[in-house]
Amino acid sequence: MLSRLLMVGALATAALPTTAAAQVELANLREDVRGLTQRVGELALRVEQLERENAELRRRLGSTGKSQATIAQLNDAVAELNRKLQSAVADAKTDTLQHVAAQMEKLAKQTNAALDSLAKVQATRPAVQTTFAEDFPKEGVSYTVQKGDSLALIAKKTGAKQQDIINANKLADPSHITGGQTLFIPNPGGK
Repeated sequence: MLSRLLMVGALATAALPTTAAAQVELANLREDVRGLTQRVGELALRVEQLERENAELRRRLGSTGKSQATIAQLNDAVAELNRKLQSAVADAKTDTLQHVAAQMEKLAKQTNAALDSLAKVQATRPAVQTTFAEDFPKEGVSYTVQKGDSLALIAKKTGAKQQDIINANKLADPSHITGGQTLFIPNPGGK
């Protein structure tokens, strides 16, 4: 029974994502399971103690010849205590699972919101060119991008066509060129 509680707790916590908030919740859940495990252990020790005391009382009563409680009555009391213990463990398991489910639902909503936000950002981005023509002039010069340069400015400075520069350098996103980057400029000056 105790091992099942630990296993359920471990499975429930293993399913949670590993965000900072989830890790805090996971730590709290582990602490709850640890507390429940400790309480079950304490109750098991108490049952053992009661059984030892019962055995001692039976031994004493056997020597005096008087009987105050029957073995059946004691067995009934131990069975009742076990039922209460099982009920407490089941209630704790249910509470833990409900707490885990609530946290998972909360994390799922946060994840969905983040995914929706990413989808909106992705939808507003321009399409990226992934295929390039090979019909640009093969002769040209190297050009080192200066700070503040754009592809249009480089084409204007060199007299080359923007599309030729894009194709020759296979620029998937022409707006992302950086200072210091070297580009091949086909047919500079439009020759």
